[in-house]
Amino acid sequence: MSVEPTLEQRKVIYRARRGLKELDIYFDPYVKNQYLTAPADEQALFEALVEQEDPDLLDWFMAVSEPENKALLDLIAKMKNIVHSN
Repeated sequence: MSVEPTLEQRKVIYRARRGLKELDIYFDPYVKNQYLTAPADEQALFEALVEQEDPDLLDWFMAVSEPENKALLDLIAKMKNIVHSN
């Protein structure tokens, strides 16, 4: 059974397409396999994540710096784990 995304979820999914390979490596698997079935609070957190600027996202995913919101750091760790555990 597949989950049909709402209009708001489709907007988030669209914004998640960054066009930077370094970010798409992490965003694409999460969107395809986790986002639509994630709890509402995690979906909201992902929405906050995709609203960030690419240079900040790159720094956070590459562990150069950390976001002020530590919950974003936990989501980034989850997204990295999805990619690196396969």
